[in-house]
Amino acid sequence: MVESVLIVGAGLAAHKVVENLRKEGFEGRIALVGDEKRRPYDRPGLSKAVLLGDAEPDDLYLAEASFYDEKGVETHFGDAAVAIDREAKTVTLASGTELTYDALVLATGSRARTLDLPGAGLPGILTLRRFEDCLALKDALTPSTRLVIVGGGWIGLEAAAAAREADCEVTVLEHFALPLLGVLGERIATWFADLHRKHGVDLRTGVDVVGFTERDGRVAGVQLADGEVVEADVVLVGVGAIPNTDLAAAAGLAVENGVRVDEHLRTADPNVYAIGDIAHAHNTALGHPLRVEHWDNARRQGRLAALALLGRDDVHDWQPYFYTDQYDVSMEYLGHAGQGDEVVVRGSLDDDHFSAYWLARDTVTAAMQVNEPRLAGPLRKLVGQVVDRGRLADPGVPLEEHVSG
Repeated sequence: MVESVLIVGAGLAAHKVVENLRKEGFEGRIALVGDEKRRPYDRPGLSKAVLLGDAEPDDLYLAEASFYDEKGVETHFGDAAVAIDREAKTVTLASGTELTYDALVLATGSRARTLDLPGAGLPGILTLRRFEDCLALKDALTPSTRLVIVGGGWIGLEAAAAAREADCEVTVLEHFALPLLGVLGERIATWFADLHRKHGVDLRTGVDVVGFTERDGRVAGVQLADGEVVEADVVLVGVGAIPNTDLAAAAGLAVENGVRVDEHLRTADPNVYAIGDIAHAHNTALGHPLRVEHWDNARRQGRLAALALLGRDDVHDWQPYFYTDQYDVSMEYLGHAGQGDEVVVRGSLDDDHFSAYWLARDTVTAAMQVNEPRLAGPLRKLVGQVVDRGRLADPGVPLEEHVSG
C-alpha cells in the first residue's frame, strides 16, 4: 500500500495529482516540490488571457494559497529537486532537504528552448514559459513597441495576436515555409498565416536568424542570414520547449523523447511515475507512445496518475486535444494527424467558420473546429471513424451520420 506520495514539479499535472488523490479519499502523506516559489498556476493564460488583458496574473493560480494546507499537503516551493535515490526511495532538494517516498511522481514539465546565437543573452530578449516571463512581456506591450517574434508556433502566434491588440508593431520570423506547417499541413497553415497578415503582422517565412544586435546595452534588432537586421525594441523567442528529463535520466530511468512510461504512467521502476510534458506515455487509443505538451494532457494525466497510485486500472486512452484563441478566432483540435494525412474542409475558409478533418486513407485521425464551438462534441466522436470524404465535406450532411454505433 502506498502511504507516502512525493510529487516533483508544481504545475497543472502535479496539482491534479494532489487534487484527485484527496478527492478519492487518500489519507496518506503528500509532498509537493517545485523549483518556482509560486504555487501551481495555469500556463495557457500566460500567452492568452493575461497578455490580452482579459485576466489578472493572480487569476492563473489553480487554487487559493490555503488549499494545500487544508488538504494536508507538505509543500516545498522554490526548492528544486536535484537528485533521486531510487534504492533508498529519497529525493534530495537544492536546500539539502531529503524527502522520502513510497511512490514518486515526476511532473517536471518543460523549459523554453533558447538560441545559442551571438547576442542571445541581451536584455530585452524574452521567452514565455513562466509567470515572470508573462509579466515582463505584458509590461513591454505598449503602443508602437516594435516586437519581433522568433518562431511561428502556437506561443509565437498567440503572443503576436495579443501584441497587435495592444497596438504594437509585430514581426514574426519563421524558419519554415509556413507557421504551424508540421502540425496543420499546408492548407490550414496558410489560413493561419493569412489571419495574422490580415491583422497587420509582418509574417516572414523561410528566414533564418543568425544573431541579435545591441544598442545602449539592450537588444536593438534581429540579424537574418541574408544580412538584413529587423529592428526591435523587444524580442520574444518562441522556438519550442525542452522536456525537463535530466533528473530522471540521472536516476537511471529510461529517457527517449521524454521519460518512457506505460499506459498507467509507470516507469520501469514500479514506484516511479512520470506525467505531463515529460511523459512519453503509451496511448492505448493510438497504439503507440506519445508525448504531448498541452494543457488537457497535463490535466488528464494528473488524474490518471492519482488513480494508478490508488490501484485503479484506468489507462492513457484519450486523443490529444489543444485549443488556441487568436484575434476573433477560437479553435479546438482533437487527435493526432500523421505526416501525409489529407485534409478535408467542411464550410468555407473565407468566412472563418469551418471545420477540418485529417484523414489517413478514409479514417479520421484528427479534427478541428474554428469558431464553431457546437461541433466540439461531434468532433470527439468522429476521430477514428471511417468516413465518406465527399459527404464529410458537405455541410448539409449532419456529422452524426459519420459516427458508427
